[in-house]
Amino acid sequence: MEWANQLCENRQFGSKMTDSKYFTTTKKGEIFELKAELNSDKKEKKKEAVKKVIASMTVGKDVSALFPDVVNCMQTDNLELKKLVYLYLMNYAKSQPDMAIMAVNTFVKDCEDPNPLIRALAVRTMGCIRVDKITEYLCEPLRKCLKDEDPYVRKTAAVCVAKLHDINAQLVEDQGFLDTLKDLISDSNPMVVANAVAALSEIAESHPNSNLLDLNPQSINKLLTALNECTEWGQIFILDCLANYTPRDDRESQSICERVTPRLSHANSAVVLSAVKVLMKFMEMLPKDLDYYGTLLKKLAPPLVTLLSAEPELQYVALRNINLIVQKRPEILKHEMKVFFVKYNDPIYVKLEKLDIMIRLASQANIAQVLAELKEYATEVDVDFVRKAVRAIGRCAIKVEQSAERCVSTLLDLIQTKVNYVVQEAIVVIKDIFRKYPNKYESVIATLCENLDSLDEPEARAAMIWIVGEYAERIDNADELLESFLEGFHDESTQVQLQLLTAIVKLFLKKPTETQELVQQVLSLATQDSDNPDLRDRGYIYWRLLSTDPVAAKEVVLAEKPLISEETDLIEPTLLEELICHIGTLASVYHKPPSAFVEGSRGVMHKRLPARTGSGEGTECPDVGNAAGGSAPEAAPSIIPSQGDLLGDLLNLDLAPPTTTGPTPSTSSMQMGGMDLLGGGLDSLLGGDIGGSPAMGAGFGAAPAVMPASLNAPVGGGLGDLFDLGGGVGMPMGAYIPPKTVWLPAMKAKGLEISGTFARRAGVIQMELVLTNKAMSVMTDFAIQFNRNSFGLAPAGPLQVLTPLGPNQTIEVSLPLSTVGPVMKMDPLNNLQVAVKNNIDVFYFSCQYPISMLFVEDGKMERQVFLATWKDIPNDNESQFQIQDCHLNSEAASNKLQGSNIFTIAKRTVEGQDMLYMSIKLSNGIWVLAELKVQAGNPNYTISLKCRAPEVSQCVFQCYEAVLKN
Repeated sequence: MEWANQLCENRQFGSKMTDSKYFTTTKKGEIFELKAELNSDKKEKKKEAVKKVIASMTVGKDVSALFPDVVNCMQTDNLELKKLVYLYLMNYAKSQPDMAIMAVNTFVKDCEDPNPLIRALAVRTMGCIRVDKITEYLCEPLRKCLKDEDPYVRKTAAVCVAKLHDINAQLVEDQGFLDTLKDLISDSNPMVVANAVAALSEIAESHPNSNLLDLNPQSINKLLTALNECTEWGQIFILDCLANYTPRDDRESQSICERVTPRLSHANSAVVLSAVKVLMKFMEMLPKDLDYYGTLLKKLAPPLVTLLSAEPELQYVALRNINLIVQKRPEILKHEMKVFFVKYNDPIYVKLEKLDIMIRLASQANIAQVLAELKEYATEVDVDFVRKAVRAIGRCAIKVEQSAERCVSTLLDLIQTKVNYVVQEAIVVIKDIFRKYPNKYESVIATLCENLDSLDEPEARAAMIWIVGEYAERIDNADELLESFLEGFHDESTQVQLQLLTAIVKLFLKKPTETQELVQQVLSLATQDSDNPDLRDRGYIYWRLLSTDPVAAKEVVLAEKPLISEETDLIEPTLLEELICHIGTLASVYHKPPSAFVEGSRGVMHKRLPARTGSGEGTECPDVGNAAGGSAPEAAPSIIPSQGDLLGDLLNLDLAPPTTTGPTPSTSSMQMGGMDLLGGGLDSLLGGDIGGSPAMGAGFGAAPAVMPASLNAPVGGGLGDLFDLGGGVGMPMGAYIPPKTVWLPAMKAKGLEISGTFARRAGVIQMELVLTNKAMSVMTDFAIQFNRNSFGLAPAGPLQVLTPLGPNQTIEVSLPLSTVGPVMKMDPLNNLQVAVKNNIDVFYFSCQYPISMLFVEDGKMERQVFLATWKDIPNDNESQFQIQDCHLNSEAASNKLQGSNIFTIAKRTVEGQDMLYMSIKLSNGIWVLAELKVQAGNPNYTISLKCRAPEVSQCVFQCYEAVLKN
C-alpha cells in the first residue's frame, strides 16, 4: 500500500534506533491516552502520539476513532509530523469521508507552501484519498502544481492526474488536465517527462481509443533526449511508450534503435528488457541486407546472456522472454548455446526453461554438444527433468535430420539402462521419430518389444501399441503382443483403449485370416462392454467400414500418415507478435496475451509488430510501398489501416484463420441408448459365410441395421455436445443476390443511367451493371475505377462495353472484382465510391455492397476450432440482434444461408428451440461466429454474432436478414 511505502520513507526523520518501541506496547485503554496526547500543547508529545497511532495502524489495530484528533495535528510546520498525519489520512479517509473534508483547507494551503516538499506531499496525498467529495477540491491545487516552478512538484502532480482520472475520468477531461499532461512531455526536466509519459500511458490503457499519446517524430525526439537523464524507472516508462510508436520508415526506425541501444548495458534488468522490446519491434522495419541490422543482432545477444547471471527468479523471467525472442529471431543467440547448459544447482523451473531454449537453438552446427549434454541430463536424479531431457533428444532428431541416427542410438543406449521412466519416455519419442522418418529406423522395434512388460504409463503403452499396429507385418508375434494388452482392456486408460482398437483393426487388415477372433473380441469389448462414447463410436465406425467396404477400410485405416512437423510447440505467429510487443511484462512470462489473464480487460489493446518497409518481405501497406519506390504491394493488405478511427483496430485484432493443432478427432458423440446396433451381434457378424474383398482374404458380413448418421463429430462438454447434426444440412440453395437498384440517375450523369447489384458466382465477386443511354448522343470509351474501401474491392479487369451505346439503348455488363485493392475504412463499412468515365465526362456515385459477397467458400470451421474460438473471443465482442417476421424452419434457414457461404457447424435443440451454430470467413481472413435461435411457430429469430472485429457485426446481421427474408 502507498501509505506503507511512505512509512518507510518517513523513517529518515527522527531516531532510527528507537522507532521499534512504538510497536511493543500492549497497554489497555490506549486509545483514550493517545487522544489526550494528540491534544497536548507540547509539540514533541504530539509527534510521539502520532507515531504511536501510525504504529498501531501498521500492525492492524483500528485507530479510526482518533480521526478528528489526528486531523487537528495537520496545522504544523514540522515536515515529519505532517507526513505522518497525511499517512493516517490516506488510510482512513475512505471510512470517514465526512471527517476527511475537514482536512481540505489544510491541503489547499499546503499546496501553496514555500517548501516544494510540502507542496508535493499535499498534492500526492490528495490524489491518494479516493473520496468523491474531496476530488472536486483537488482541481485548483492540482492545476497550480502542474505548472509549479519546482520539477519535484510537477512530477508528483503528473502522477496525481492519473490517480484522479481513475477516481473520476470525466472530471479530469472537463478540467483540461490531459492537455496539461501532454504539455509536460516537452518539460525541461527528464523526470517530469517520464512521469507525464507514465501517467498518460496509464490513462491510455483504460481508454484504448482515446489517442492520448499522440506520438510524432518531434515528441519522440524529446522522449529520447529525456531517456538519457532519467532514473531507471523513468527510463522504463519512456521505453514502454516508445514501443507503442510506429516509425514512418526504416531510416527513422534505425535512428531510434541507435539511441535506444545504450540502454542495453543498464544495470537494471527491467530497463534492459524494455530496450530489447523496442529494438525487437523496430527491427521489423529494417531491411535484412542493411549492415546495421547485423550489428543490432550482435548487440542484442550480450545483454540477454548477462541476465542469466542473476538470481534464479530473474533468470526464469529472462528465460521466458528469451524463449519468445528465439522463436522470432533465433539468429540473435545462435552462437550462445553454452550459456543455456544446465548447472547442477539450477532450480527445476530454470532447468526446464533452459532445456526448451536449447532445443529451439539446436542446429546441425551444434547438435553434437547438445546431444552430449542431453544424454548427461538423462542420468540425473530429478525425474521430471530426466523425462524432459529424453523427450528433448527426440525433438532434436525431428528438428535436425542429420542427427536423427545419432539420437536414435542415444535413445537405445538409454533404454538399455532399464530405468523405467527413461524407457517409457524413449518409446514415446521413438514413435514420433518413426512418423518423421518412415522405413528408416524400424530395426529398433525388436529392442522396444523386449521392454513391453515394463510399460505402465498410458502414454508409453499407447505409443508401443501404435508401433506394433503400424509395423505389424514386420513383427512375427504382433497378434500375441496385442492380445496380451487385451486381457486387461477395461482397466486401461481411454488413450490406450482407443489405440489398441485401431492397432488390432490395422493388424486384421494386414493379416485377416489369422486375426479374426482378435478383431471380433476387441470390437465386442469396444461396442458392447464399454461405457465410453468415444471408444464405442470408433468401434462402430470400424465395424461398419469393415462390413460394407473392406477396400475403403484399408484405404482409411492404413492411409499414409502425414509427416509430423519439426516443432509442434511453437507459439502461433500472431500471438508471438503480440507477446514480443509485451516483452518485460507478465504476458511474456505467462506466454498469454494480457486479455487472457487481466480481469475486466476492456482496455487491453492487441498489439502487432510493424510491417517491414525496406526489404520487400511480408505484406506492405500500399502507401508505404508507393512512397518507397512506387512499387505495387506484393500481397493484399489484410489489415485495414487506421484513418484516425476505430476500423484501423477493427481488423487489426486477429485476421488469421483459426488453426487446429493435432489430428481431427474421428469419434462421434451420438447417443446410442440401449439399442443393439449390431443386429445379430458380433457372432453373426464374423460367423458363417464371410464375404468381402478378394484382396483381403476375408471380410465382414452385412452392415448393421441402424447406424449413426454422423460419424465424425467430436466429443466435448458445453458447446461440444451440440454437434448432433444428423446427416448434416441438406442441399444449399443458390446464393442471395439483391435486386438491382439505380445507383446513378440519368439527370446527374448527362443522360447516362447506371443501375446494378452485386453477386458472387463460383467464388468470384461480380458487379452487375445496367447502362442506359437516355441522352441524344452516342456514348463510347467506358472505363471504371473504385476509391479505396474497407475490404480492398477493385475491378479485376476493364469495363467491357464493346459496342457504342446509342440513344435509348441499354446494355448489361458483368464486371469481375478482386479484393487486392488499397484499403481504407469507409462509413458505412460496406460503402463503395465509384467513378465511371465515358467520352462525355467522368461521373461519380456511391453504392453499398452486401457484405455477403465477401463470404468465402472455405468458411466452414472445424467443430473443435469453432468451440475454442467462440470461448477465446471476449464476451464484449458479442452482439445480439432480432430478425423479425421470418417464417422458415431451422433446416430451411440453414440451407438458405449455406447458399451464401454461411455454414452451419452444429445444431442442437433445447426445449423446442433450435440453436444453429455457424461460421463465416471474409475475404480478408476475418472470422465471424454466429448462434441463431429458431423457435417453432415464432417468426422472430435471435442472432448472436461474435467476432474479433465487432464493427463487422452490423453488416453481417443485415446480410442474415436479407438472405432469410428474400
